Amino acid sequence: MSRKENNEEEQFSFKCPSCDKGVITINTIDYDLPDGDKMLIINFTCDQCNYRKNDVIPMTTRMEPGIMTLKIEDESDLKSKIYRSPTGKLEIPELELIVEPGPRADFYYTNVQGILFRFEEAVLIYKNNLEKNDSEFDEVEEILNDLQKAIEGELKFTLKITDSGGGSYIIPQNASHYTFEKLNNIETDKD
Repeated sequence: MSRKENNEEEQFSFKCPSCDKGVITINTIDYDLPDGDKMLIINFTCDQCNYRKNDVIPMTTRMEPGIMTLKIEDESDLKSKIYRSPTGKLEIPELELIVEPGPRADFYYTNVQGILFRFEEAVLIYKNNLEKNDSEFDEVEEILNDLQKAIEGELKFTLKITDSGGGSYIIPQNASHYTFEKLNNIETDKD
């Protein structure tokens, strides 16, 4: 899927924040994706407690704050690329699903179907913590059914990313299903 572009790995190290004994080694690798995008992969590894963390940072991103909206009309739209930065709020209004930005939010790079799988996993975890007679059980089941239809391309919906810091982006399969609105224009309209 992706190939290594730069064989040079830069290494840095510091004390492990998890075990406080080991040394974290940071490896960075540049990748060139087949479609022309460039990504920076950063790997953090502790030599004592096996703490691991990976970050993927796109190097070809738009750094403009805004609202990106993608209408999912057919199965091909599920292949549209999504990059959500830690400052991006991602939502699917029709399913009442939202991922809020936060200080521990991760970068992630996937496609629309990958986003749906992430939501499905989170909703399943929530459902598994409910009692069968819980008043929310039927509502959660309905959300899971709608998510399955969306994953299979049988449900039309809207995917929206609001990113006040910039850095998130959508590369649509069908450009006519995509809109971008600068945030500074929206703030001006409210005054």
